[in-house]
Amino acid sequence: MDKETLTEVSQTAELLKIIAEENRLKILCTLKKGERCACDIADDIGVPQNLASHHLKALRDEGLVESRKEGLKVIYQINKKAMSKFNSLLNNVLSQLD
Repeated sequence: MDKETLTEVSQTAELLKIIAEENRLKILCTLKKGERCACDIADDIGVPQNLASHHLKALRDEGLVESRKEGLKVIYQINKKAMSKFNSLLNNVLSQLD
């Protein structure tokens, strides 16, 4: 494998580690339907709000979700540009297997 491919494999592996956690994957599925506040996300996936916030922070730190404040609430949405890049990376890595 060339250096560029190795870098793509490494980046893809890191992103997969982040979304492999079940609650994080549930959050992404919930946000696919549209933006939601942290309290609604916690209810949607059936966890306490502090745990949902912990997972949302990990997704935000990786750039997969974005947030904004609306009064006292924090509203989250999928970062479409980052998800598109992740999909491209994953497809490129998987195409190496053919």
